[in-house]
Amino acid sequence: MILLLNTSTPTCYLSLFDGDWRQDYEWLAARTLAKGLLGFLKEKLDENGKNWSDISAIGVFEGPGSFTGLRIGITVMNTIADAQAVPIVGGQGENWQQQVITKLQSGQNDKIVLPFYGSEAKITAAKK
Repeated sequence: MILLLNTSTPTCYLSLFDGDWRQDYEWLAARTLAKGLLGFLKEKLDENGKNWSDISAIGVFEGPGSFTGLRIGITVMNTIADAQAVPIVGGQGENWQQQVITKLQSGQNDKIVLPFYGSEAKITAAKK
């Protein structure tokens, strides 16, 4: 089963994909993404009679998007990929899901996906 995740907006998008079988989910995570992402993933796996060991590959949306959302989601997916010893790849743009599925089917593995923010960081001056 391939797990696809996009955390670039306040709504988290998850797809579980295995051949002809596919389940899509949305979760309004907003400021609870860090606290609730693993629970959300576990809940959706359980609903489909799956567990962590059923994940054979991971695809993630790299960005651009929310700095914090991308950082949290991609870090969690990198960690799961490493712990389960499965490939992970990233994609960008509107057709990111097809990009990552194509990469995974061709045997690619980024090993670590990094967020793409789309612009330079805006560092604010210290208030003191």
